[in-house]
Amino acid sequence: MPSRTSSTPRVAVLADSDTRWKWGALTAYRIQPGARLDGFLLRGRATPTVRQLEEVGARAATLREIRGVDFVRTVDRTQYDIVVLSCVGGAVQAMLHGLARSWAGADSRPVVVTGYVGVVYEKLADGLLLRHGADVVLANSRHDADRFRDVYRGVGADGAAVVECALPFLGGAPHTGEGTVGTVVFAAQPSVPESRADRTYLLGRAAEHARKHPDREVLIKLRSKPGEHTTHIEELPYQKLGTKLPGGLPANCRLVYGNMGEVLDRTDLMVTVSSTAALESLHRGIPTAVLTDLGIREALGNHHFLGSGCLASWDELDAGHRPAPDPDWLARQGVAAGGPPSGGGSYESAFDAARAKVTALRTADRLPPLAPYYTPRTAPGYLPQILARHGLDPHGEPLAGHTEPDARTGGLRQVARDTVREAARGAYRHGVQRVAPAIRRWGQL
Repeated sequence: MPSRTSSTPRVAVLADSDTRWKWGALTAYRIQPGARLDGFLLRGRATPTVRQLEEVGARAATLREIRGVDFVRTVDRTQYDIVVLSCVGGAVQAMLHGLARSWAGADSRPVVVTGYVGVVYEKLADGLLLRHGADVVLANSRHDADRFRDVYRGVGADGAAVVECALPFLGGAPHTGEGTVGTVVFAAQPSVPESRADRTYLLGRAAEHARKHPDREVLIKLRSKPGEHTTHIEELPYQKLGTKLPGGLPANCRLVYGNMGEVLDRTDLMVTVSSTAALESLHRGIPTAVLTDLGIREALGNHHFLGSGCLASWDELDAGHRPAPDPDWLARQGVAAGGPPSGGGSYESAFDAARAKVTALRTADRLPPLAPYYTPRTAPGYLPQILARHGLDPHGEPLAGHTEPDARTGGLRQVARDTVREAARGAYRHGVQRVAPAIRRWGQL
């Protein structure tokens, strides 16, 4: 168990994708500056590759791949002060139950923190209730904090864990463009929109914008390369759609990868369907357009931007329109348009409450047991299947057959060098990304 007098707090971050690793690691540094951070990547379909981790750029003292059941054992045996669970809701719930069982009766335990990696536009109740039980549930804006507390209040659960903060990766140099547009960035998303026709349409409109404005550079910012996974499955990568686009991409329109912050450094107009990149862009004061071409729909997530002043179509952008964001909407979303104010301002102080709460819990004489809302009594038909996916029984005990892995497979670098495992992972991802969608389409014939 952690030492309450340690001069250098130790933080364990468990993440299950590249974007969640970025959120979890940067959040840990925000809420506990100067801490030693050990990273754990949950083994699964979205486990990030070495390339994706380098692109994200969030660093840790150690970083390795692990199964959920083994993470519970590792945290139980290591002196951590804080545990950040940056995973999909089901994984968070499983870890909460596993850790609750592991720490039962202990004199002290780490503070458990969780939250969301970006815009919360779907599965609000489901995701929140799966995260209930953590000591701190971070909300990335005042808007989210209000909604989170309403959900917990609505089921009679304690909402005291909800703490308002902001997205930890906002920042960078404020936009200094003087009304001219040199670089347009379309921030693509892995699963929004979903259909081939819609994705081809958006790619085609970006190419058309480049043809209409030969003086502009149009960048299609991609999240992953074919075969890699992110938080969401990408069944129709833009890289492949681009090879079949009539006329191809013009010379001033190209596909790019890289750290989003570095791409934003040269962006004059951000265009997206509903990506969290829109908030990063707005924070810097970059003109930002949330597309309405495919409608304003919950399935697309662009309904989240109602009232933002950013909704626009490609036709409007082709004609020279530059959206102007609504200041009140930005404030409720935890965004400081024009960039973080110097000398400490709304964004720089956005993590004060979370930092204070975590510090108070970390230095408390004793913390109460973790108590998730879902239990074998409140959700007997739902909880067991969630826990079983991560090797735990309905009471958080490891299931038979889930033993400690060979210690020789513990390091991420060694995993990256292990060609046999990489080949197996590639085959699995090919099955999920290519074969399974084809079978689903055949079944609809």
